[in-house]
Amino acid sequence: MTAPDAFDQIAGGYDGRFTQSAIGRRMRRAVWRRCDALFPPGARLLEINCGTGEDAVHLGARGVRVLATDASAAMLAIAREKARTAGVAGAVQFEQLRIEDVGPSLGTFDGVLSNFGGLNCVADLGSVAAGLASVLRRGGLALLCVMGPWVPWEWAWFALRGDPARAVRRLRRGGTPWRGLVIHYPSIAAVRRAFRPSFRVRRVGALCVLCPPPFADGWASRHPRLVDTLDRVERTVETAWPFPWLADHYVIELERTPA
Repeated sequence: MTAPDAFDQIAGGYDGRFTQSAIGRRMRRAVWRRCDALFPPGARLLEINCGTGEDAVHLGARGVRVLATDASAAMLAIAREKARTAGVAGAVQFEQLRIEDVGPSLGTFDGVLSNFGGLNCVADLGSVAAGLASVLRRGGLALLCVMGPWVPWEWAWFALRGDPARAVRRLRRGGTPWRGLVIHYPSIAAVRRAFRPSFRVRRVGALCVLCPPPFADGWASRHPRLVDTLDRVERTVETAWPFPWLADHYVIELERTPA
């Protein structure tokens, strides 16, 4: 199975399982805080692995000009309908494109966005970094939200449920099989190395290090006040060591440097 096939299969239920979930809403709100700080109205943005278009619609509504790409035709169909319904179709364009195929033919952009683990589906981050460097102007910013390898929440959650294999799945050499794909969990240091020398890291923030990750959404829905408190605290300490290194996702912000 290819990546487009795998994501075509889950496209119809993705928003119900994640986008509209208690944890999914909090995670996206945290990423949008950073997007809004980095990408001003009028900026031209390339979004890779855009999924069902939530981020593209949000940015388009703010006046950011977005080229939103994804390998999955089914995800893009949902995204296009969202943009049309939201009235931002003029600001957001969609194109079916694999992450690995990003290159200069797309033009030049002020920013790049990859949200919620799209880069975890890629085996060679170095080639992706080269592709993104070829389309991002000097001084342009890339915001990448990546699933990390060391997640105490996951270790404890699945170990207590008698599933030690799932508890340590991110630590397997060579990645973890999922729907015919292999999912990789690069560390912050690995991403930094892959994107050097064309990028420098400006900021790294934690996402779901105190707040429970998406697999605990049922528990989170039953304890909304506690999760709100954890979320507020997490936002104040999100860049402090060691939180980004132990989070379910980390949000790494990179600046395009001169070659």
